[in-house]
Amino acid sequence: MAKLYFKYGAMGSSKTANALITRFNYEERGMKVWLIKPSIDVRDGADVIRSRIGLEQQAYAVTPEIDLFEEFKAHGDCHVIIADECQFFTAAQIDQLRRIVNELDIPVLCFGLRTDFLTHLFEGSRRLFEVADSVTEIKTICACGRKAIVNARIDCDGRVVTEGGQILLGGNDSYVAMCHSCWIETIKKQNS
Repeated sequence: MAKLYFKYGAMGSSKTANALITRFNYEERGMKVWLIKPSIDVRDGADVIRSRIGLEQQAYAVTPEIDLFEEFKAHGDCHVIIADECQFFTAAQIDQLRRIVNELDIPVLCFGLRTDFLTHLFEGSRRLFEVADSVTEIKTICACGRKAIVNARIDCDGRVVTEGGQILLGGNDSYVAMCHSCWIETIKKQNS
């Protein structure tokens, strides 16, 4: 029986690398994968998924108005769906992925962030926590050695940002994974 999986982690935890390795493993066994990502993520191109370690693959770019259940039925004979940056999907799209699992018995593996730079859940992540069969954290560490849980947004001077819109696409130049203690201490030092 198929399941809906949510594999989340802070920035730099190798979520995308894990997604692309998982795709490779399915395809190596002769299974067809529908690799998808939200259209908002254009860092590496509208239809490209690229990890920090250099793995790269073409993907189907999903706009917010696409019904993933209907699109999957029209897309064809895939054995599995792998979604990167799933935090940017709408709650309705997560429900459509859930429906694919329930009604079509197709496994769906979602990879993404849990929270934004202010530790608030993303819409897609919130819905995945509510409806996923399996939730797994992909861990990474803070510079101090503790487990990182905060996606600290940094400005061009390396200062932690505490204001702004929820979405700002970027990588190591814009975000750093931190433990909660270091994040709070850094903000306090900046404000003193």
